[in-house]
Amino acid sequence: MLIREATADDWPRIWPFWRHIVAAGETYAWDPGTSEEEARVLWMNPAKRVYVVEDDSGSVVASAYLTPNYGGPAARIANAGFMVDPGQGGRGYGRALAEHLLTEAGAAGYRGMVFNAVVETNPAVRLWTSLGFTILGTVPEAFDHPRDGRVGLHIMYRAL
Repeated sequence: MLIREATADDWPRIWPFWRHIVAAGETYAWDPGTSEEEARVLWMNPAKRVYVVEDDSGSVVASAYLTPNYGGPAARIANAGFMVDPGQGGRGYGRALAEHLLTEAGAAGYRGMVFNAVVETNPAVRLWTSLGFTILGTVPEAFDHPRDGRVGLHIMYRAL
């Protein structure tokens, strides 16, 4: 597997799994009907450092972004978003990408990373806690899950 910074040419390879994940409405607080252009702006925004994971055949199987969560005097706290192609889950791509971004965030001078809205039923909660993130709090019934009904959104943090 290869983890590298994304280029604009990677977007057409990210979009299919991005669309699938967001349209499912289970893990992201973005509109499931987000258009491709809106999605590109959200994910590939120039203020974000975007990464992709390529499998051994060169297919893009995951992507993530790193960006400041706040501005001004709090700009040293990072935020990130992660997506793994659902057909590629369970192969370690998400963990490898998360570890890579934590290293990149530390090297960029961030002091910590926060996730503002982790759906409490998201299986990635186990990954984040295994990587040292703690749940600072949960906003109860903040997310309308298509199968589980109203579920909470965790705010998770890890010092770097």
